[in-house]
Amino acid sequence: MKAEIAKRIISEWLEDKIIPPLTRRDVKAIYLEHLSEILAIVGPRRAGKTYFMYQLIGDLLNASTCTREDILFVDFEDFRLIDFSAHDVELLFVAFNQLTGKYPTFIFFDEVQRLPDWSRVLRTLLNQNRYKIIISGSNSELLSREISSELRGRYRDVFMLPFSFSEVLRFKNISYSEKTFYTPARGKLINVFDDYLKEGGFPEVLKKDDTMEKKQLLQSYYRTIFYKDILERHNIKAKYVLEATMIYCLNIYADLFSISAFEKHLKNHDLPGSKRTISNYLRYLEEAFFLILHDKFSFSPRKRVMNPKKVYLLDTGFSFLSTEFSENKGKLLENLVAIELFRRQEEVFYYKGKQECDFIIKRGPKPVSAIQVCWELNQRNQEREFRGLVEGMEALNIEEGVVLTYNDERKTEFKGRTISILPAWKWLLI
Repeated sequence: MKAEIAKRIISEWLEDKIIPPLTRRDVKAIYLEHLSEILAIVGPRRAGKTYFMYQLIGDLLNASTCTREDILFVDFEDFRLIDFSAHDVELLFVAFNQLTGKYPTFIFFDEVQRLPDWSRVLRTLLNQNRYKIIISGSNSELLSREISSELRGRYRDVFMLPFSFSEVLRFKNISYSEKTFYTPARGKLINVFDDYLKEGGFPEVLKKDDTMEKKQLLQSYYRTIFYKDILERHNIKAKYVLEATMIYCLNIYADLFSISAFEKHLKNHDLPGSKRTISNYLRYLEEAFFLILHDKFSFSPRKRVMNPKKVYLLDTGFSFLSTEFSENKGKLLENLVAIELFRRQEEVFYYKGKQECDFIIKRGPKPVSAIQVCWELNQRNQEREFRGLVEGMEALNIEEGVVLTYNDERKTEFKGRTISILPAWKWLLI
């Protein structure tokens, strides 16, 4: 019976499977022909990991040297595979060989965590030195640190987040070049940016026309993270404490999270929650790709741990779910910059001395760039924003300082330092 199921699934892939239309993702070129480790596609739920697999498959099929009979694609969420064990995987290869007369060169296993003992299966296949292996999986089961543990370093990963601004423009079929930034056509870019700032980049959310439908979809993602990725995964009993933590983060995003202050907040609402529990919940929320956490800059790891963390939402669309009544565009803009720095996989901190600087970027042993974010610069706030940026630059010996705003662009001098002021939408595209 299982052999027949395997043959049916392989036949459907070879004959009937249609690669759906997709928006190409901004990922460095991957040469699968030279792949020697397992390639793992990791990231939050609903960010487009499966569609990125289709992009890779499409690129292979467009190459003259590769046909569908060189590729095995299996979606382990297929209900017909629910009873498949690790030993049954061999049936898929037998079926493939019967139907094509050979074994595949490329293996794509989608939602591989659904397969029992998946890591041993992958290691066994890799040890045969016959296949190029690409996998993806739900972040509730397949976090980067677990892949590293399970596959013992024999993998490399591709980080897949919701759409970037450039990918949203591509999704909406809006082309641009550097010339566009200086013509009236930039108005179209800014209009898309306005929506992106509020709604985020989850592909299915972008397909919805109605704001309420967008919010309902984001709510479903939120509940899945809450129940599947954290509550069930970590067997958490203090459900109300976890929910209070998530709601609190929704309301204070782009701000400091003091564990001590939040512990008092819980006690004031008659909720239990030790500092250790709160710290664990923050880590779970970060691992489940709901939050981005930044430490205060210090060369001392101990001091980093002792200070409050700055929290950001992984997608600005989650701000729809905040219980705050007023929209804070400055916080949204800062959060969007944090997401982009995370996408670029920069090592990022915040600076706090007499003044504050939103982002300190460290590469290697030293900080190299300072970024301040505000919605607009005016007579009331300009000196404060510049003072925070320049204090961070002077304290950490940083040459490059940038202020990102909604739509201001110029260069200026402050206390002997040159500051570049850029629109955030333009910074996202360069």
